[in-house]
Amino acid sequence: MKLRILYDNNARNGFKEGWGFSCLIETSEEKILFDTGWNGNILLHNMKIAGVNPEEIDKIVISHSHWDHIGGLNHILNCAKEPEVYIPKSIPVNLKNEIKNYADIIEVSEAQKICENVWTTGELGDKIKEQSLLLKTEKGNIILTGCAHPGIESIIEKSMRFGDVYAVIGGFHDSDIELLNEIPIIVPCHCTEKIEEIKKMSESYKTCFAGYSSNIKDL
Repeated sequence: MKLRILYDNNARNGFKEGWGFSCLIETSEEKILFDTGWNGNILLHNMKIAGVNPEEIDKIVISHSHWDHIGGLNHILNCAKEPEVYIPKSIPVNLKNEIKNYADIIEVSEAQKICENVWTTGELGDKIKEQSLLLKTEKGNIILTGCAHPGIESIIEKSMRFGDVYAVIGGFHDSDIELLNEIPIIVPCHCTEKIEEIKKMSESYKTCFAGYSSNIKDL
């Protein structure tokens, strides 16, 4: 299994930065795009630089309906060949109907399997409902978050029901970060407000940027 960050506020040489988040999970069977950033042109540019063909995207998972996570969705749907799109059930009906014009949608409320070794946590939170992804590995579970509006503590608590957490990657927003002390690998991205605190607090910190790529076993 391989993980690539395709959209983030920071970018390595050749990639473009932008406000938002997107990452690609590549398993032996499928390619799953988690969120699509804000600007679809930036996303497609970064995919090209990374050697990712949008036509080969099998599934798309949207964490929540804020534009910095769904803005590039129409660009991908115009390229991909009939992908399944997993969206939180709470997403507005008008947006669901737009997506249905291009792809089959799966409305997510509870935790469910996306494919082998990849699960959604299901919708979490109250005011802003959001789903995260769990990647099951031999080292433990890797959590992928969009913005963590429900709070990173709630996401970790839900994820622990599926086994020990080895890494947390994605946006942490303004979450309480004390629990991160117990996680071996921390990669705060996009909208994380307490990055400097996390750097000082945790030896497990790794920098997030568009162009970041790692085999899961090497994390």
